Amino acid sequence: MEALSFRHYTEEDYDNLPENVRAELIDGQFYYMSAPSRIHQTILSELHIAIGTYIKSQGGSCRVYPAPFAVKLFEDRDTVVAPDISVICDRDKLTDKRCSGAPDWIIEIISPSNPGHDYIRKLNLYADAGAREYWIVDPMVKEVAVYHLEKGSFRAKAYTFQDRIAVNIYDDFQIDFQELDL
Repeated sequence: MEALSFRHYTEEDYDNLPENVRAELIDGQFYYMSAPSRIHQTILSELHIAIGTYIKSQGGSCRVYPAPFAVKLFEDRDTVVAPDISVICDRDKLTDKRCSGAPDWIIEIISPSNPGHDYIRKLNLYADAGAREYWIVDPMVKEVAVYHLEKGSFRAKAYTFQDRIAVNIYDDFQIDFQELDL
């Protein structure tokens, strides 16, 4: 994943990208994303179903959106990302095009081409934007890094695909990775 050039791009440039181009705009620079692998899509599908089923069973007001779904993290910065999964509890953040502001819970499934993008760049972006929880799922080593970002602090914990992981933004929701059809 490389930045396109030194020109500063805007949200309008992002909106005018061809539909088949997968890219994110971070502080005015485009970062291309590779096509997701089969295991990436399997994990994405399983998590999307588990989260959506939980929210619906609880009569919850949060919405879950799988990629591609654009999120403009900051009003005053040219940054539009496309998390693999976004859970948004404040529906006022939703427009016809995207989420304006940080989702409550974000999940990224890393690709082998550039894990630093999710572990460093996006972790800091999501924390700065006010996301409450951030999960990084690594299919290569079968691990999940969970970051609780509330109140300006980073609390991190590592899990494996053998674990049941509590979702911090809910009191009674856990995802058992052993039960996912991976």
